[in-house]
Amino acid sequence: MERDEIAAWLRLSLTRGVGNTAARRLLVAFGEPRRIFEQPAQTLQICVTAAQADALLSPPQSLEALTQTTWQWLQDTPEGAPARALVPLGHPLYPLPLLNTEDPPLLLYFMGAARFMEPDVLAGMRCLAMVGSRNPTPQGQDNALQFARALHTAGLTIVSGLALGIDAAAHEGALDSAAGCGPTPATIAVVGTGLDRVYPRRNLGLAHRIAAQGLLVSEYPLGTPPLAANFPKRNRIIAGLALGTLVVEAAPASGSLITARLACEQGREVFAIPGSIHAIQSRGCHALIRQGAKLVESVQDVLEELQWPATTPPAQTPTEPTGCETTHPLLDTMGFDPIGLDALQARSGLDTASLQVQLLELELSGMVGRLPGGLFQRMALA
Repeated sequence: MERDEIAAWLRLSLTRGVGNTAARRLLVAFGEPRRIFEQPAQTLQICVTAAQADALLSPPQSLEALTQTTWQWLQDTPEGAPARALVPLGHPLYPLPLLNTEDPPLLLYFMGAARFMEPDVLAGMRCLAMVGSRNPTPQGQDNALQFARALHTAGLTIVSGLALGIDAAAHEGALDSAAGCGPTPATIAVVGTGLDRVYPRRNLGLAHRIAAQGLLVSEYPLGTPPLAANFPKRNRIIAGLALGTLVVEAAPASGSLITARLACEQGREVFAIPGSIHAIQSRGCHALIRQGAKLVESVQDVLEELQWPATTPPAQTPTEPTGCETTHPLLDTMGFDPIGLDALQARSGLDTASLQVQLLELELSGMVGRLPGGLFQRMALA
């Protein structure tokens, strides 16, 4: 797009009181944004209220500065850096699945591998959203990693929100997949800030990896800070890009349940992995399952529900613990629910020193995870 066209799109998106719905009505009536701002107030009132029409005829004070910032961001891409794009409604790069949602974004900012910013590539990708707790159990973290790895190996692009916990593990699993350098993005991170910022900062390295092997996507202008209200809103994009949403772990009031609800409202599949009845991170998933979400025990459960073609590469599925994991007697004593040291000592009959040594060995081998509150949990390995 030329600079004046970018300015017109930004002006439409920034106009106070004119949301996406009103903006779409204006675009249907007048075509491109520049023509909207050529209309008198009376003509605009065919589509919007008098107050909205007045607002449209007064350019926002921040428009010129944001236009210049956006123009420079698009033009001044350093050599070897990820490609950048501003994608409005109707653009060839605009993801088609989002057009079938109730509230498609007016503008999308893209940053990532240049080979993925082609209309045929984006049209051909099929996505699955994976979301969950920012404070997962060790088992939940591992489930997200293993499921994402297997699902991307099967040909699905993993969409999540770059948050700590399950989101980050899902992105990492997709990036670690053997198909990580395939013809479609390994993973897409839909963020709640401008693309010139990374939140949380702890995921800065992960964001760089996603930009190399996938895409970062935002509907928010450059410079937008991490405002709390933006993150639930961006969840509709996570759900809207995907064929379905897999919730790995979620507390009862988790934002992940918002994503699942939006996916259901958009007619997409909802999947949930059950967990321990004693873990608060499992209660949101159990509630979803009671409401009709597909209970997921393996990657194959997801692929079958999506009627994924049999020609895709075989997926490595997280399975029941087998082999070396069952050779340690303390694991059978633990069971699969979180357990404290005193309860485990009473079950096993071991003295404190021996028990702590064995737990440390199992923890270092990845067979046991340590939870907050001095609890331990047996890990189901893939």
